[in-house]
Amino acid sequence: MKVVLKDGSSKEYESAMSIIDIAKDISEGLARVACAAELDGEVVDLRTVVDGEHELNILTFDSEGGRRAYRHTASHVLAQAIKRLYPDAKCAIGPSIEDGFYYDFDMESLDREALDNIEKEIKKVIKEGFPIERFTLSRDEAIKLMEERQEPYKVELINDLPEDAEISFYQQGEFIDLCAGPHLMSTKPLKAVKLISSSGAYWRGSEKNKMLTRIYGTAYTKKADLDAYLEHLEDIKKRDHNKLGREMEIFTTVDVIGQGLPLIMPNGVKIMNKLKRWIEDEEDRRGYVRTQTPLMAKSDLYKISGHWDHYKDGMFVLGDEEKDKEVFALRPMTCPFQYYVYKASRKSYRDLPCRYGETSTLFRNEDSGEMHGLTRVRQFTISEGHLIVRPDQMVSEFKDCIALAQYCLQTLGLEEDVTYHLSKWDPENSDKYEGSAEVWEETEGSIRQILNELNIPFTEDVGEAAFYGPKVDINAKNVYGKEDTMITIQWDALIAEKFDMYYIDENGDKQRPYIIHRTSIGCYERTLAWLIEKYSGLFPTWLCPEQVRVLPISEKYSDYAQKVYEELYKNGIDVTVDNRSEKIGFKIREARLKRVPYMLIVGQKEEEEGVVSVRSRFCGDEGQKPLGTFLQDILKEIETKEIRQVEVQD
Repeated sequence: MKVVLKDGSSKEYESAMSIIDIAKDISEGLARVACAAELDGEVVDLRTVVDGEHELNILTFDSEGGRRAYRHTASHVLAQAIKRLYPDAKCAIGPSIEDGFYYDFDMESLDREALDNIEKEIKKVIKEGFPIERFTLSRDEAIKLMEERQEPYKVELINDLPEDAEISFYQQGEFIDLCAGPHLMSTKPLKAVKLISSSGAYWRGSEKNKMLTRIYGTAYTKKADLDAYLEHLEDIKKRDHNKLGREMEIFTTVDVIGQGLPLIMPNGVKIMNKLKRWIEDEEDRRGYVRTQTPLMAKSDLYKISGHWDHYKDGMFVLGDEEKDKEVFALRPMTCPFQYYVYKASRKSYRDLPCRYGETSTLFRNEDSGEMHGLTRVRQFTISEGHLIVRPDQMVSEFKDCIALAQYCLQTLGLEEDVTYHLSKWDPENSDKYEGSAEVWEETEGSIRQILNELNIPFTEDVGEAAFYGPKVDINAKNVYGKEDTMITIQWDALIAEKFDMYYIDENGDKQRPYIIHRTSIGCYERTLAWLIEKYSGLFPTWLCPEQVRVLPISEKYSDYAQKVYEELYKNGIDVTVDNRSEKIGFKIREARLKRVPYMLIVGQKEEEEGVVSVRSRFCGDEGQKPLGTFLQDILKEIETKEIRQVEVQD
């Protein structure tokens, strides 16, 4: 038997050998920290017996595969502790995830005190140092074992396994769990384990199933690393747009209004309006014309486009097809409406491209379990656009759409935070899509070539395309690491035929155009959430709902404060005056807590000399400036959309 190690060296043995024994032969120290292994590129258990010739890489906690095995073991220890403290709890699933692990149980909900008690039991299990043993059973034996242990969710999982699947279990002490592994050799190596939170989760992610109790946790080999992670979590909580957005009075939600239907408050409206005006003006400069289309339409429209067949479950339908003469639906997209704007007049090849833009309010019937602040909502506003182009214009126009998206990201300071994805169809589920395999291969190939020509790194995601064509998705993660699509640009070579869209070519013949579906900044609500978390509410000055606060030292200088206010206001600055009878130090602290970028302090000297004393969150005390100079500086900062480095904050 021969194994080739990661460094290129090799080891030969006379007979088959387990990976853990190979690790011991290499180094006792390596064996102590080994968590799993890669055997010919596949992550496997340390118990795996190797025979023949293979490539082998021993994985420690420093590798992703090693961390996952380590934390997967921690999830089993959590389940063992739960079964000791709550014998009637039923185990569901308990995988490792990017920053830790979770386990779902059919049991009562848990508070922080309960989690702390479970942590104490976890420490006992670890201290007992149970060896972890793997065994397999036939399907009938496996079902019998889980039925005897009264674990109905495990029985369901076994029944859903393929007929030829190997059914494996792991045992540590009295605890046995259905699991494919890999796991550590014992519970003893686990060091720093922490339960983070508890929440509800539907069994198998479907709201039709029972709500289970999900416990999140994490595990590290060193307490110092755990402490650093917990500190990171505290920072995340401070930047969470759900928390910060409410504190800053940007948005709120109300149960009687409904999930996914946020109320945008005056501060939020100011930010969103600034974004909208900027985007609309920029699109106008790039040759877009604006439309305004209805918020609903008859089902007939969506049947033509294909959305009725492919997307009906995601729509809000008004009426019953079996009872009502006409059935309407709130629009989940604007494209079919804009097609009829195009069709309203005859088009020549000289008229193309037609670039239609609309700030659209859309409605999508998201699952209740998916709702989250402003990032996943049921009513939202989007910078939507559709370009009707000749086939020979498609590549250049598609590139221009990417360029517009990149300009928006760069202006907002978000360009380093995104990843690009070529979202493709899934040929294994071709009934979900329109068109032939040849069309999909051609259009996906065109997008792939565009991204390569633009030197944009990207990944390819099977099954993420729209039903009518592939797309470029520009994605970003929120503070908790969940990835969402922020901007999308879609290639459509199919829908024009459904709507009988055409143009007259230079020979007088009818030709089908291509269509690009795109957003320039995506959903405004989701982008606002992204900006809140990116800047911790310390937005660039041009986006701030309150850009300047004038602070008179006492009531005697209120008149001068009002003059300063009026000069700034008439020049378009979002400015307020704090005329309260409070000490100036208190007023400054209040303004800083409200994240106001500039404070103008005025008193006797400022009034006599026609100046203002400037304090900013960028440089602290900036000294006295003539009001005209300050006005000129801030107007330039706003016009250029400068992103100044925040240096002074609480």
